[in-house]
Amino acid sequence: MPETIRIETDARGIATLWLARPQKHNALSRQMMDELTEAAAAFGADPAVRVVVVAAEGASFCAGGDLGWMRQQMDADEATRRNGAHALAGMLSALNLMPKPLIARVHGNAFGGGVGIMSVCDIAIAATTAKFGLTEVRLGLIPATIGPYVVARMGEPMARRVFFSARIFDAAEAVTLNLAARAVAPEDLDAAVEAEVAPFLDAAPAAVAAAKAQCRSLGPVIDDAVINDSVDRLVTVWQGTEAPEGIAAFFDKRKPRWQA
Repeated sequence: MPETIRIETDARGIATLWLARPQKHNALSRQMMDELTEAAAAFGADPAVRVVVVAAEGASFCAGGDLGWMRQQMDADEATRRNGAHALAGMLSALNLMPKPLIARVHGNAFGGGVGIMSVCDIAIAATTAKFGLTEVRLGLIPATIGPYVVARMGEPMARRVFFSARIFDAAEAVTLNLAARAVAPEDLDAAVEAEVAPFLDAAPAAVAAAKAQCRSLGPVIDDAVINDSVDRLVTVWQGTEAPEGIAAFFDKRKPRWQA
C-alpha cells in the first residue's frame, strides 16, 4: 500500500495521483520516487484508466528533491549514489513514457523536481498564486535528471532564463516559458483541469497512446544515453564540494559560503 502517494479513480477512468507528503511540501523521497514509478507502470497497463491527473495535498505542489535523502546520497558510496540518481531519473522516465494523457493540477509552489514533474506532463494547469523555480544551484546542485525534460518542455532559449539562476517566477511567466499551458485563479483550477480531461474521453484510447508516442518521437531525444548522462552529472555534483556545503548550510540555517 503506497504511503507517500494516494490514488483515486472515478467511474469515467480518470485516475488522480495525489502527492501525499504535505508535511514535507511533497518533497521527493526515495520511497515517493519508487511509488510514483510503480503507479505510472500500473496506470499504463490498466485499460480502465483513460487519463491521469497528478495533484498534491497541502500547501505546495512539490518542493523538489528531499534534502535529507540528498544528504544521504552524498554520504554514501558511489554505487549507492548512482542507484539513487537512477531512481529519480527512472521515475521521470516512467511518467514521461506512460501511454496515457498526464495532466498536472498545480495548486501551489513547484520547485526543482516539482518543475520536473510538470515537464513530463502533457498539460500543466497552474494556479495564479503558485511560484516556480529551478533552485538547485542555490544549494550547489544542478537540475540534472530533470534537465532533459525541462529543456524539452521550454526549449533551450527559454530554459536558459531560469535553468541556472535559481530565480523564482510566477504562474504568468510559467506560461510564457511553456512550463504551464494556462494559469487560472485557484477557485477555477478544477474546472480548468476538467476542461483538459474531457476531450480525451471522446478519443480512442489506443489511438491516444499511439499519437502520444509519435509526438514524443518527434521531439528532443531523451534516450538511455541522455538519461545516463543526467545521472552522471548528478553523481558528479554530489561528489563535489559545493553540494555538501549548500545542503549543510540549509540544515544549519545559515548562508553557504558563496552567499554574501
